[in-house]
Amino acid sequence: MTTFTHTIDGVAESSDQHFDVINPATAAAFAQCPSVSRDQLDRAVAAARSAFESWSKLPPAVRREHIANFAHGLAAKIDAIGPVLTREQGKPLGQAKWEIGGAVHELEEMCKMDLPYQLIRDDGKHRVELIYHPIGVVGAITPWNFPIILAAHKIAHGLYAGNTMVLKPSPYTPLATLLMGEVARTALPRGVLNVVAGGNEVGQWMTEHEGIDRISFTGSVPTGKKVLASASGTLKRVTLELGGNDPAIVLDDADLAAITPNLFRGAFLNAGQICMAVKRIYAPEKLYEPLIEGLAKLAQAHRVGDGFEDGVEMGPLQNKMQFDKVNAILEDTKKHSGVRVAAGGHTLNRPGYFIAPTVVAAPHDDMRLVREEQFGPVVPVMKYRELDDAVRRANDTRFGLCASVWTTNPPKGAEVAKRIEAGTVWVNHHVGSEADMPFGGFKESGVGRELGAIGLASYLEPQVVKVPLA
Repeated sequence: MTTFTHTIDGVAESSDQHFDVINPATAAAFAQCPSVSRDQLDRAVAAARSAFESWSKLPPAVRREHIANFAHGLAAKIDAIGPVLTREQGKPLGQAKWEIGGAVHELEEMCKMDLPYQLIRDDGKHRVELIYHPIGVVGAITPWNFPIILAAHKIAHGLYAGNTMVLKPSPYTPLATLLMGEVARTALPRGVLNVVAGGNEVGQWMTEHEGIDRISFTGSVPTGKKVLASASGTLKRVTLELGGNDPAIVLDDADLAAITPNLFRGAFLNAGQICMAVKRIYAPEKLYEPLIEGLAKLAQAHRVGDGFEDGVEMGPLQNKMQFDKVNAILEDTKKHSGVRVAAGGHTLNRPGYFIAPTVVAAPHDDMRLVREEQFGPVVPVMKYRELDDAVRRANDTRFGLCASVWTTNPPKGAEVAKRIEAGTVWVNHHVGSEADMPFGGFKESGVGRELGAIGLASYLEPQVVKVPLA
């Protein structure tokens, strides 16, 4: 059995306490993970603080080279880390390897942009510059749905900006991230990237820790609110990338044959466990039934199973808590009159946390399935008559992460997109991030942005320098 360890100051460490890691395809434990102690966390923070003194003074190009070495080391471990990610997260093996490959790509691409600088004024009397300094030690907390690529986002910009880091993955999916830490031991200077695992209490220790200067958190809205409150005691800089209830609005000129597979993928990739997934679909009356039929056929044909089985396209829900939540939403959905389950609507008769891909027709706007973020393989499809009504209903939510508009007229799609209250709105596309595109949400979907120039700047502290010229 593989032994998993923390990475603290460039060295492998175990812990006195361990916890089980569950394979969601079997609902049984398959590995033990060390649970970091408070003393070990303190030492990880101290190591990051010590490393900051030299790391922050390196030229950005040199830091970029170190991060590229880390990316190359991660690429060499795809075949070893991929199966671990599948066992702990549940996604098919090909998708697990794709995630790690995506992390390698993002690590490389996110370090290619220049660090921010602005000459505010040079008028012969004064020269005023806006320069940026690394903040210090970053505490990064990542979720269980895409643990590797979301960690890579934080590592890339956090370290490239000159900060050092303590990274903690979700206790549901800690192991692949601990293997990232192993790569860091040889690819990065000691103490620059420390990786520790543990329960939710470790996240609270980090957000309260006086030695951590910035928190980058990706996860649920309720937990994000706790993070923000906890970090306020030391006025840490905080970025929160939280949940979404993303609408997809189909316009009446849309080509259903072209868009239905893409809508389906946007809703059911990773078993719907994506913050930016399609979680509500609004379709015009004339396209409504054909769209329901098309989505239902895809759902019925979608192969669900263990991520190691040949041809599997969708794995289980990642954990029992989420499995129970989605089942409760399904049961609530079935109680409402006039609602039709066009496909799925049931669990699979096998071990593990499997739910069949589910398409729900004619849900009411006040149902849990429409109001809440289901974060699972269930998508409601609503009918509308007037586009203004669809936009109003799409915006009637406390979330505002992403959205999409589907049409054969992209300029018209862009006009509609600008009316939607969300941090990212795509036309004829849904789900995806790019290194140069800032990502984050309106309303309760987050605070701040990651990725892009805005994301990079969030890992830096701006400083105005005003110098007299005469």
